[in-house]
Order: sequence, then C-alpha cells, then structure tokens
Amino acid sequence: MKTKLSVNVNKIATLRNSRGQNTPNLLKVVEDIERFGSDGITIHPRPDQRHIRYSDALDISKIVNSEFNIEGNPIDKFMELVLKINPTQVTLVPDEINNITSDSGWDTIKHSDFLYKKIQVLKSSGIRTSIFVNPDPKMIRGAFEIGADRIELYTYHYAHDFNLDKEKAISQYFQSAKEANKLGIGINAGHDLNLNNISFFKEKITNLLEVSIGHALITESLYDGFENVISKYKSILQ
Repeated sequence: MKTKLSVNVNKIATLRNSRGQNTPNLLKVVEDIERFGSDGITIHPRPDQRHIRYSDALDISKIVNSEFNIEGNPIDKFMELVLKINPTQVTLVPDEINNITSDSGWDTIKHSDFLYKKIQVLKSSGIRTSIFVNPDPKMIRGAFEIGADRIELYTYHYAHDFNLDKEKAISQYFQSAKEANKLGIGINAGHDLNLNNISFFKEKITNLLEVSIGHALITESLYDGFENVISKYKSILQ
C-alpha cells in the first residue's frame, strides 16, 4: 500500500529564526515542498516557540493544500491553536517544555483520562487524532480504548539500532503494528527515519499510513535538494 509522506518543516523555522529575519521564507518552502510531491506538512510548535511559532501555524494553515498535521503537548494554548486552525490531523506528543526533541511516547494507560478528554474535544471538531507512542502493544491498546484514530510509532530506537541488527530493531515495531492492525487503529510513524532505514521499516510494518520526517529529510536535502530527496522518499513509500 502507499504510505503518505508528511514533511516536518520545524528545521526551516529554526534556520530562519537564527538570523532574526525571514530567510529562508518558511511559507515559500512549504509551497515548494508540496510542489515537489509531499503528501502533507507537519509542524510541532513548542511553548517557547524556538522554531515554529504559533503565528507560523496560522500562516501555514492559510496556504497548505495537502494534509496538515500539527504535533504537540495538548496544553491549553496548544488546544486553542489547533481548534482555531482545524487541521487534518493533530498528533498528541508528551514533550516537556525544555525537551530538545520528542524522546518518548505517551503512557496511554496512566494518562487515559487526560488523553480521552483531549481526543473528544478534537474529534468533536472533526480533527483526526493520533497519539505518539512507544512500540508497546499495551500502549497501542490504550490508545485504541480512549478513541484515538491513529497511533504514531516513536521510531528513534529502530533508527538507532538499524545498522546493528535491523531484524532485532524492527521486532517491537512489528508486534505493535500487528496489534494495531488487529484493533483497526491506523498506523503512523516518525523520528529519525531516513532514506537508509525507511524502506525496511515500510516493508515490515504493514498498513503504514503515514510517516512524518523532518530532521533527516532536511539534512539530506542540503546535499541533494528538496525535489530529489522528496522524490526518493515517495518512490520508496509507494
């Protein structure tokens, strides 16, 4: 099956913010990424707005023509933002305020009441919900039981161990995907997937609906250009 590619543009905002100006132009990059074939745009605004700003989210929502996925911890300010924008999908991520990047999935059992309330609010606005989880069948079941439409598998450990033993690296993800398919909950994935490891991941994870890739795709594009790199990902994912 075809797996959709959503490109995370946080790193473009980080580069722009480093000079305090508007170069590179984030909105122009979003338009170009879509033109080069991306199936979606992902952003992850954090409370300190160190890369994507809340104003960026509003501006992107006015121009994006593909699927729009907004990731983040569902604090009040974040919920107000996504309800105002009404994107295609909201991915709930349990990142702490000072995290450099996301480093773990939700405990969907421990936080079930909290997440259930957030999911109901989002779904009442017609927003598809995804829960960022570690590759653990119990967490998949927990996400299903609180009404999430999809889970996003946190793939750091797969990417980290891929070159050591790819079969071992994929095993927990395979079992988690098996559980998700049994329950009928959709499967997304993201974090450190790249052109080197994504083909094997897609081969082993059946019914993979979407991958969200930012850091790797942006750095690969420094050498080969956005158009070439996006084309390579699309070729693998189709």
